[in-house]
Amino acid sequence: MRVVSMSGSLREGVGKKDAKKIRKDGGVPCVIYGGKEQVHFYTDAKSFLKVVYTPEVCFIHIEIGDKKYETILQDMQFHPVTDNIYHADFMEFVADKPIMMNVPIKVSGTAPGVLQGGKLVQKLRKLKIKALPPKMPETIDISIDGMEIGQSIKVGDIANNNYTLLDNKNNTIISINITRAVEEAAAAATAAAAAPAAKAAAKK
Repeated sequence: MRVVSMSGSLREGVGKKDAKKIRKDGGVPCVIYGGKEQVHFYTDAKSFLKVVYTPEVCFIHIEIGDKKYETILQDMQFHPVTDNIYHADFMEFVADKPIMMNVPIKVSGTAPGVLQGGKLVQKLRKLKIKALPPKMPETIDISIDGMEIGQSIKVGDIANNNYTLLDNKNNTIISINITRAVEEAAAAATAAAAAPAAKAAAKK
């Protein structure tokens, strides 16, 4: 799993006045929970560039003074007008206890159904995964090699002993749908094949 390092400073207060000053100075009020106690701190808004504005997931190593925390980003709030990061929640974890993350899906390969004119439809971009931190995947890799028109891959089709999928097993991830052009071509081919027989029957 990719690891991003972030440093911060403890907040002197946890009220609205303190949070407003932090934001005015270009910082983001944050909290770490899940450990022995909650830690209220702030960090520079630029620290989130490698965390938020990317489709990838990561673990976040946070240093506050002489203390270090291994975390995942749990929740974020954005300003309704400026869209700036308003507040961030981090969850501290330990290696021997499972955590949950939304992991992006990575599609690879070439589907014969697409080459035949079918349309690739990806309904899910991420899957909710439960795993021990050392076994949490960066991506869920799905190959579409061999997929024909009308076939699909569902959550229940993915098997792995390292993690547990929490989405509904019947949810479709990827499907190769038939297009109007393919339907029309198939209908034309069927009609062309049937024409000689119909013509011969008419002569009798």
